[in-house]
Amino acid sequence: MRTVIEHAWVLTMDPENTCYKDGYIIIEDTKILKAGEGPAPLRGDRCIDAGGAILLPGMVNVHCHVPMIPFRTMGDDCQDRLRRFLFPLEEKAMTPALVYWASLYGIAEMLLSGITTFLDMYYFEEQAAEACDKAGIRGILGETVIGQKTCDSKAPYGGLIYGEEFIQKWQGHPRITPMVCPHATNTSAPEYLQRTFALCEKYHTPFTLHASEMDYEMEEFSKNYHMTPTAFLDSLGLLAPRTLLAHCIHMTPEDLDLVAAKGASVAHCIGSNTKAGKGVAPVKGMTERGIPVGLGTDGPSSGNTLSMFTQFRLFASFHKTANHDRSLFTARDIVRLGTAGGARALGMENLIGSIEPGREADLVMVERGSVNMFPCYNPYSALVYSAERANVSRVWVAGQELVKDGVLTQMDLNEIRRRLWENMGDFIKKSQEFSAII
Repeated sequence: MRTVIEHAWVLTMDPENTCYKDGYIIIEDTKILKAGEGPAPLRGDRCIDAGGAILLPGMVNVHCHVPMIPFRTMGDDCQDRLRRFLFPLEEKAMTPALVYWASLYGIAEMLLSGITTFLDMYYFEEQAAEACDKAGIRGILGETVIGQKTCDSKAPYGGLIYGEEFIQKWQGHPRITPMVCPHATNTSAPEYLQRTFALCEKYHTPFTLHASEMDYEMEEFSKNYHMTPTAFLDSLGLLAPRTLLAHCIHMTPEDLDLVAAKGASVAHCIGSNTKAGKGVAPVKGMTERGIPVGLGTDGPSSGNTLSMFTQFRLFASFHKTANHDRSLFTARDIVRLGTAGGARALGMENLIGSIEPGREADLVMVERGSVNMFPCYNPYSALVYSAERANVSRVWVAGQELVKDGVLTQMDLNEIRRRLWENMGDFIKKSQEFSAII
């Protein structure tokens, strides 16, 4: 099956940042065959006139907890809500069915906003994988390993057993990468951090966890280990090219040097970090050292929206302000973080993240006909400062069109919402125990 898209403003996000103002893309089955300027040199089984819309690689969300849709708008202004009610309510109320329907709903939200690949960390990841498979999105899905009982394990660290079985079942899927991931530096004992890393090495998957995120995490490591969480991970042999550290708000220059030297990557979640008042991660120092950085929405409880456009705008505003430099991080730099940068952070830069021959045909078309998109002199600026989720008109993953005219082609969003709501009854009932907080 060959699809030809013409008359698009193509932002390839290749190493040279090649841009075709009146460009074409040819898709052969699941992959990009060719891209260039002017009329396409080949005809296809399907030809699409983009009408001047912006066409870019699918956006890559490198850190998320997508099944947490039921928690959205709960306790947004609550101090220490992770320990006060998120952990206990998860244990009491999350079920396989709820994870499935919540994952499907969150995936629908991401597809409609142009996200074609996401990394997830949660529980009952088997159900998250089933939702990914049904929806057609690309997912890197991690079963959480944590030193406490959870909704899917009565014993601490049960995620290791569950996770290995999950990996064995789903490994080899063309769009789904199963893995295990420890929750955080301070919620898993050193032995289990190492055991989880060993499992990721055994199955050749990424290794990811929350790191240098919390004030109390920093104090705890300083008091107990006389080192930062980053130095602690390095002392255990856990900083490596497969390592993706989420948040990294409180990293020191010495931490950044370590991460760069060991080839690890960072998932930067500007929306959730600043919403919680935790701070602005030193991304300038990361990029200066060549550390791969991608953008994450975080979960729908932490960041509320699963839109990369929100992250684009917040990233620009906070980092330019924190560094008192309007010229820092151009719009093109920021779009790169959400596409090719995310692919590189996941070790998938040879598969996704750019429009080049041989890459998977994961694409997003952003229309320019809406009131907020005119005039458009700089397409990168339009994406970062003007565009919204509603401007996404079409989305492809592995050559399959999953969004057309701003509507899901393979799923019924209203039906997903209805089924999710049906499965939220017990969750809502149990959440009343925390009504004073939420």
